[in-house]
Amino acid sequence: MSNNRNIYNLYLRRISRLACYSSVVLGVMAVSVWADVRIKDISTFEGVRENQLIGYGLVVGLNGTGDKLTNSPFTKASIEGMLERLGVGNMDGAAVKTANTAAVMVTAKLGPFARRGSVLDITVSSFGDAESLLGGTLLITPMSGADGLIYAVAQGAVSVGGFSAKGKASSVVEGVPTVARVDGGAIVEREIPFTLQDLSTLRVSLRSPDFTTATRIKSTIAAVVGADAVKVLDLATIEISLPRGENVAELLASIENLKVQPDTIAKVVVDERSGTIVIGSDVKVSRVAISQGGLTIRIRESANVSQPSPISIGGTTIIVPETEVQIEEKDAKFTILAGEVSLQDLVDSLNAIGVSARQTISILQAIKSAGALHADLEII
Repeated sequence: MSNNRNIYNLYLRRISRLACYSSVVLGVMAVSVWADVRIKDISTFEGVRENQLIGYGLVVGLNGTGDKLTNSPFTKASIEGMLERLGVGNMDGAAVKTANTAAVMVTAKLGPFARRGSVLDITVSSFGDAESLLGGTLLITPMSGADGLIYAVAQGAVSVGGFSAKGKASSVVEGVPTVARVDGGAIVEREIPFTLQDLSTLRVSLRSPDFTTATRIKSTIAAVVGADAVKVLDLATIEISLPRGENVAELLASIENLKVQPDTIAKVVVDERSGTIVIGSDVKVSRVAISQGGLTIRIRESANVSQPSPISIGGTTIIVPETEVQIEEKDAKFTILAGEVSLQDLVDSLNAIGVSARQTISILQAIKSAGALHADLEII
């Protein structure tokens, strides 16, 4: 009787441990499947955005690796115009022969609410046939927006990540020496007229439009500002009516840190160039049988020389081609996907028949053509 009781107690302890283990596993699965993300990570606020800036300038101080003025007349014209503005005089008819200057395009991003005097990082890219921008200095370059107005001015020593070494017989190029950066190389001179406090409504734009996600965001924001102050306009836009007298910046700070569970459509993305396959978690496959076999044909060409015998008269040496053909056929293995299978079932089944990444791409295309793949198949 005592022995039976000990066995019963041991059984209860094992069941208790198994229950605890199961609860931990289910908890981990719940976290991984139902992961919440911040609103700021899946959306943007309308009006709070960057603006593109562009400018044309000259990089000087190059060690003979600049533009060839015979091939880049715009560089020569820019040098002459710069010297004239600096008081050197009219350069018409003068022979300008310098290989230490390069014409460049300067680009930058003007962040939202950038104030006058703020600094921007800029990218400098060769516009002519310069070999390298290593060691150069960008001269003062106005940078304008899409409206043609000047918003920043750039200047400074450029930093090149690559290099180029050339000799008479060979050359070595590492990276891209014709593209450089200047950290903090531009100063903002004009501000974009936009004030948050003047807004009466604010729109949240989803990076991946989806009705379900938009509705979940609306419900989450409604808990902060009220149900009457927020509505879904379409699958990518949620509009918020801002309370009068409310500090808009502080309200946005509280909204963007709210967490929601985003929803996505079932999708399979295939990159044929690299053989990369990404399968979404909601991908389902109906009952289907898959077989992957292969026929490999190898053809080898060789040439033999046929010579006449030493005592023959009038014989010639000829080349006789020989072709060797080898055929290798792999055994095809079938695997059956039963019912509505999940992502894990699909991956396990493909691994079971030992297919490669590129073979998997062909299988997914065939399953989609058969109507058994319930997901968007996107090939990039």
